[in-house]
Amino acid sequence: MSDRQEHLRRPLQAGDAIRYWQLGAIAEERFDVPDQPMKGEMDPFFFLTKHKNFIPHEYPCRTIFAGRYRGNRPEVRGAFEASRWWLPFGSPRLDLSGFWFRPTRLATWARTFIEADAKGTARVRLGTCGGAVLWLNGAEVGWMAPYSRNLEAKSEFELSLEAGLNEIVLFFDDLAERDARYFIQLDYLSGPKANVAVPVPCPGEDAAAIEALLDGMHFDRPAYLEGDISLLFPKPLAIEVDANVAVEGDFMSTERFDHDFALGSGESRLVIGPSEKAPADFRHFRITIDAGGFVASRSIGVEICHAARQGEAPVSLAARIAETLDEISEFSERDTVRAFARLASGRSGADTDAMIEEILPSIEDCHDCADFSLVPLIWSRTSWGADIGEKTRARIDAAILNFRYWMDEPGNDVQWYFSENHALLFHTAAYLAGHLLPEATFVRSGRKGEEQSAVGASRVRAWLDHFEAWEMAEFNSAPYFPIDLKGLTALAALSPDADIAERARKGIVRLCEIIARSAHHGMVTAAQGRSYEHTLCAGRSLELSGVARLLWGRGWYGRRVHALPQLAICLRDHGLVVPESLAAVARHQVDTHQEWRFAQGENRFAALYHYKGRNFAMGSAVHYRWGEWGYQETILHLRIGDRPEAAVWINHPGETIQLGYGRPSFWGGCGTLPRAHQYRGLAVVDFSAFEEQPDFTHAWFPVAEFEETAIEGNLAVGRSGRGAVVLIGSGDLHLVGDGPSAGTELRQPGHKTRWLVRVCEASDVDAARSRYGSLSIVEAEDGGLAVEDPDYGRVLFRSDGSVEAEGRSIAPADFSVAGEITMLSGS
Repeated sequence: MSDRQEHLRRPLQAGDAIRYWQLGAIAEERFDVPDQPMKGEMDPFFFLTKHKNFIPHEYPCRTIFAGRYRGNRPEVRGAFEASRWWLPFGSPRLDLSGFWFRPTRLATWARTFIEADAKGTARVRLGTCGGAVLWLNGAEVGWMAPYSRNLEAKSEFELSLEAGLNEIVLFFDDLAERDARYFIQLDYLSGPKANVAVPVPCPGEDAAAIEALLDGMHFDRPAYLEGDISLLFPKPLAIEVDANVAVEGDFMSTERFDHDFALGSGESRLVIGPSEKAPADFRHFRITIDAGGFVASRSIGVEICHAARQGEAPVSLAARIAETLDEISEFSERDTVRAFARLASGRSGADTDAMIEEILPSIEDCHDCADFSLVPLIWSRTSWGADIGEKTRARIDAAILNFRYWMDEPGNDVQWYFSENHALLFHTAAYLAGHLLPEATFVRSGRKGEEQSAVGASRVRAWLDHFEAWEMAEFNSAPYFPIDLKGLTALAALSPDADIAERARKGIVRLCEIIARSAHHGMVTAAQGRSYEHTLCAGRSLELSGVARLLWGRGWYGRRVHALPQLAICLRDHGLVVPESLAAVARHQVDTHQEWRFAQGENRFAALYHYKGRNFAMGSAVHYRWGEWGYQETILHLRIGDRPEAAVWINHPGETIQLGYGRPSFWGGCGTLPRAHQYRGLAVVDFSAFEEQPDFTHAWFPVAEFEETAIEGNLAVGRSGRGAVVLIGSGDLHLVGDGPSAGTELRQPGHKTRWLVRVCEASDVDAARSRYGSLSIVEAEDGGLAVEDPDYGRVLFRSDGSVEAEGRSIAPADFSVAGEITMLSGS
């Protein structure tokens, strides 16, 4: 190879983002501030954002950090030293967002080159949430320092470019608190004709080939129930490369499994290994390729479920309880939930103690989400303390006494106190921990355990008051049912107060009823107030699938769970009875269809509509924040047939990077919330996105999971079993053919898009297309949308969210928290 420096070049047009960078490592340091209390209470509206998707709650660490650094030139630390390369894969940002469980100060260096055809002045726009300093050819151009948590600010700068290569260096930093949007975006607004030219240690064409490889690779199926996990390349490798595959879970998972491979020229796939030996759940696979020192990465995700090993569920409830404890004890991630299951099933010992010891540091340090670990630990200590080793038991007690149980106690953490699911766990933990250690002093509050328990009991009762009036703030949310069940099962089993125990049992039964009503063959299929990519793209391995298996004999187990063993122990040991009649509701094998209308959230802010038959189900949020910036809401969700993976939802991506940490993200939530209507099996989802947001909407449409599909023009039809879905776009629908979402994503370009959705029963795709493929929408002068449906006749969706059809009028203002069920003849 010659001594000439090689570059990876890409054209740079006016208005383009500069997307290619060399990167240094992220420098991290704790940002601890003096312990102090906070003011505030549970906020059931925290995600109903007032400004874009900005969450306003501020911790003392941010207040102190902002007072010290906001508006001042960032403190530049270290120096640029390239360790990897950033490739865009469709994203305009250099995006290093992630999740940090303690307040953590971050700093990163990045470098690239603008190769200008001629000397001239360029104008660029820099966007970031934190602080940044910009240099051109070694001279500082300017800086910005908004330091507004997860809220982007922008500044413009002029660059005096020379003909040829111009070095651009950026230092950027921020304070990470939990989910942190840690990125920069540098837009080339105007200037000489130019390229981006990032230095690479290999021939430029080899670097380009690696980019194409990472850009186009995808798994050979959308979910793995058995067989080898294989990555398909867009074309065979032209060079030899080394590959590392890091298999990780969601942001709360503590596991990581690394695999190294050497790939030769001509290879067209990477076989990672048998799915039966891989960890279950929706998993992130971080693929890192090293080609002659050029190191680049991309994450893609897929669900893994060990369905063959698990087989059919036992017939009796007692056997399913035992199976649940066995499965979690032997196959779950090592955490306090698994330790709980092991203690509850007679599996105490050194390894169980070790599981507890591995998680205790996060509780001792008050990491965010430590409350999720603490509640099952308190239960374990209360019920099976004698089975825990003396050393571990003493450490548990110390952690319990030193924990911060609410924001009015002093601390310097960033635990999330505001959402209703976390609030329940904090109050439950304080109540039960104080009862466990009544004479000990709880360090942060200064209270004796008896008093700590009384304070916790008062707050638990207030939480139950709110829940009984309005139910789930994060409405119908698949990842948060288990968290509420975690707290309620602990209260039902351990509460020393009969009233709390009874109210908790009633709350458990109500949540189980909501799950059953929203389920299709046991799988929750409904609009959700908060969703994540890893919960939407998972079907069988989602914890609610395990709940359905335990309660109703239909479902599978994943690897990470929150409430499942606690629910099993309540059923086994604490007199909990979930009505057997809910099994038929969840499975729904009758000929009639269920229409279910209900509301959740304080003041019934989310009106929810659900319709299901034996062969399909669809749920939506009615008249919900139309046209506003979204957070993590999934507005419409459906399934067809009896295969859990045959699911569809439609959203407007909050970011273009896949498997990112945005809220909303690529699949989880909506950048702009749509106008949505549903009547029985007919729905309309109408998007009018903000100009600064991604310019497409899309549907999860996993072709391989349907028995038949047809996609042509603006029409897409899928069939699974006797169920079918017809999607009609206002523009053409394009099935993505490469990259992480190959074969699973239908895109419709534009900021203004409309989707007409019809679920139905059909024997084949042609029958569904023939009957419903010509449906159209007529806009009325008063803003209503009318559809002539072959089964329902004229359906009028009014601008106030109400619907008129078949001589009926349905208005979201009439939806109650208790809900109303109507059984209708099939159509």
